[in-house]
Amino acid sequence: MRKVEMALATTVEKWSNEPALAAAFAIAGIGAATLIGAWIFEYGFDIKPCPLCLEQRIAYYFAIPLAGLLALGASVGASRKVLVLGFLAIAAGMLWNAGLGAYHSGVEWGWWRGPQDCSGPINELGGAGGLLKQLQSIRIVRCDEVQWRFLGLSLAGYNVLISLALAAIALWGALKIHRRGYGSSSVSQ
Repeated sequence: MRKVEMALATTVEKWSNEPALAAAFAIAGIGAATLIGAWIFEYGFDIKPCPLCLEQRIAYYFAIPLAGLLALGASVGASRKVLVLGFLAIAAGMLWNAGLGAYHSGVEWGWWRGPQDCSGPINELGGAGGLLKQLQSIRIVRCDEVQWRFLGLSLAGYNVLISLALAAIALWGALKIHRRGYGSSSVSQ
């Protein structure tokens, strides 16, 4: 037990001295947990995602590997500019994703119309003979129908909160690195 406590204390101390590592690991960890949660809802609880839900995952597919690369770069002394730009890219992507999640939440609450492909009428069902067959085999997940809520928020609402938190962590990491003179472009290491 003592070894675990010492290892944890060493890790916390290292991350407090290395904001790039702390921010990168936090982004990668929280992002991965978010995607795993989405997959659990999709495959474990059979809550199928709509097209907007799937589009909101793209930011995580971008941010998680970039955060891993930033952690690697920070550990080998990458330039301060590269690290700052990487964290700013993550922040921009997550802010865009928060906006997309807010738009999706508004569609769910009926505040505005959603995209035609997931909240509009079904126009092309083919000929009359195949209509019944197509209707039986098709499952449209609509963007304007909430499949699950907790504490009044849908998964799109939680995505807004998580995306804003990840953007804040990325901005914190970029600011700390910028102010600190971090990486191979700094004079003192």
